[in-house]
Amino acid sequence: MAHIRKYTADYSRRKFLEQTAAGFFGAGVLAPVWSTAAENGDFTKSYPAELLSIEDYTKGALKAGDIIDANNVDLVQDLIDGVRYMQIKQMGRKIELVPSTTEMTKLSPVEYIEATLRNKGVAKFDADGNVVTQDGKPWIGGNPFPEPTNGLEIFAGVTLSWGRHDVSFYPVKSFELDVTGKVLYNYELAWCEFAPTGRVVVDPKPYWPGHEDRLRYQSVFFTIPNDYKGTSFLNSWYYDQRKFPDLDGYLPQFKRVRKFPTNQRFEPLIPGSSLYLSDAWTAGDPYLTWGNYKIIGRAPFLAGLTENWDSDDENWEGKTHGGPLGSTFWDTKVELIPETIIVEAEPTGYARAPISKKRVWFDARTGLPVCMVTYDRRGEMFKSFDGAYSLYDNKGKQVMDGANPYWSWTHVHAHDVQTNRMTRLKQVKRIAGGYEMFVNQGVEVYDKYLTVAALRRLGT
Repeated sequence: MAHIRKYTADYSRRKFLEQTAAGFFGAGVLAPVWSTAAENGDFTKSYPAELLSIEDYTKGALKAGDIIDANNVDLVQDLIDGVRYMQIKQMGRKIELVPSTTEMTKLSPVEYIEATLRNKGVAKFDADGNVVTQDGKPWIGGNPFPEPTNGLEIFAGVTLSWGRHDVSFYPVKSFELDVTGKVLYNYELAWCEFAPTGRVVVDPKPYWPGHEDRLRYQSVFFTIPNDYKGTSFLNSWYYDQRKFPDLDGYLPQFKRVRKFPTNQRFEPLIPGSSLYLSDAWTAGDPYLTWGNYKIIGRAPFLAGLTENWDSDDENWEGKTHGGPLGSTFWDTKVELIPETIIVEAEPTGYARAPISKKRVWFDARTGLPVCMVTYDRRGEMFKSFDGAYSLYDNKGKQVMDGANPYWSWTHVHAHDVQTNRMTRLKQVKRIAGGYEMFVNQGVEVYDKYLTVAALRRLGT
C-alpha cells in the first residue's frame, strides 16, 4: 500500500469539513492564524504547504506566473465561484496567478491589524444585536471578531469598517457595458467614507464626540459625464444596525436636495449601472436588516489580494481584455487563499428584494470579502461582485498611508449574469474636477464632503 502524506489536499478538505461542522472558531489548519501572526506577522505555520502554493495544490499543473484561461480553468474550478468560471470558460476572461501572501501586513492596513490584535476579545453583541465593547460602548476599532463563531460575526466585521481606514476618498472611473461589450456610460466619480466610531488612526479616537450614534458617513458625487455632473448622494448610517441609513441626493437639474427611500437598495443610482447600494463591500446594508446568516463551508479560493495596483500608469488606469470587444474585464492577478469562510444570508428586512440570498467568500485570515454571488427569487445566479485589492507598493513606487504603504481595493466587476451587463470600476489617482485620492485626513473632511450643505456645494 502506498504511503499517504498527512498534509495533502484531501487532509485539508477533511479538516475544513470537520471545522465547519464543529463551529470552529477562527482561521488556520495547523495553528490559529492570529496566534502565529501575532508572533512575527506571518501565518505560514498555520497551513500545510499545499494550501500556500498553487503549484503544490495542483501537483505542478499550475504555478505562479501562469495564466488561467478557457483551456485550463477546469483545473481550478473548485477554487473559483460559478460566475468567474463562466466568465473564463465562455467570455474570454483571463486571470494571472501570483504567489500566495503569508504576511498579514500586506492584506490590510497596518493600523487596522494592530487594532484587531489590541482589541481581540473585547467585542460582543448587545441585546439589540449591535457590536459593543464589554462595557457596552460602541466599537473601538479593528475587526471585532477575528475568530468568528458564526456568519453574523463575519458580516458585522466588514459592515463596521468597509475600507478599513478612518477616512477614505476614492476617485473612481466606472464603465457600464451592454451585452455586446459596448461602453454605454463612462462615469467619473468620487466616493468618500468617514468613520465617526471605531477610529484607530486620526484623532479624535476612538469616537468623534457628538457622533457616537453614527457608524459611517459616505458620499458619492459625479464629475463626468456632463449630464450627471454635480449629481451627488449622501448615505448617513446609524450605529444601530436595525435602522436604515438616511439617503439624501442632490440633482442638478432640479437644483435641490431630496430624500430618497433607503429601503430600496436593490436599484442602481445611475443609468446603465449593474451596481446597487446593497452591493458595496458585499455589505452595503445594515447587517440586522439581513438575517438567516449561516456558514456553509470553508475552502481555499483564488482571488486578487496583491500586485493589482497599476503603478505603471500615472493615473492607475489599468488594462482590460475579454468579452466581445476585448474590454469587458480588468486584468487581474489572483493568488491561492489557503482558507475562505463561505457565508450565506437572506434579505429578511426587504419584502420586495429581487434576490433570495447572497453568498460571500471571506478570507478567513482577515475577514476580508473577496467575492459575492447573489441569487434571484428562483434560486438562479443573478449578479456577482468580484473585487481586487493591493498594497500600493510595487516596482519601486509607493503611495503612503502615513508611515505605511496604502492598502485598498483597486478594481471591481459587478456583473449581471442574467442580462450580461457589466459594470467595471477602477480606483484611480485623480478624476475630472481635480479630485485626487487621499486617506485618513482629519474631521474637516466631514464639512467638505459629507453634509447636505456639501451636496449642494459639490453640485454647483
